[in-house]
Amino acid sequence: QVQLVESGGGLVQPGGSLRLSCAASGRTFSGYTMGWFRQAPGKEREFVAHISWSGESTVYGGSVKGRFTISRDNAKNTLYLQMNSLKPEDTGTYSCFGDAVLRRYWGQGTQVTVSS
Repeated sequence: QVQLVESGGGLVQPGGSLRLSCAASGRTFSGYTMGWFRQAPGKEREFVAHISWSGESTVYGGSVKGRFTISRDNAKNTLYLQMNSLKPEDTGTYSCFGDAVLRRYWGQGTQVTVSS
């Protein structure tokens, strides 16, 4: 059974940082793109970032570019999202995904709340 499990979410003050992790099990994603989406209450799901299988190519959503950094460790089958200079509008549920042939796998999500 393929599982993606996020961790690292929590409550942080504006301007603070968090590092999210997404641990994959049941299959390797080392040859495929992985990434993050987020969703705030009452809003549509928003693309955050994705990273190529090698880690050499990354793409970021406009609202997080320059503040967030996506990375991966294929040996550990784990994806990361370093979030700096957090803003209240970054609040939401962050979900990771891993692409494979013909389908996309999703994690359950981890909550990030940015508030003073």
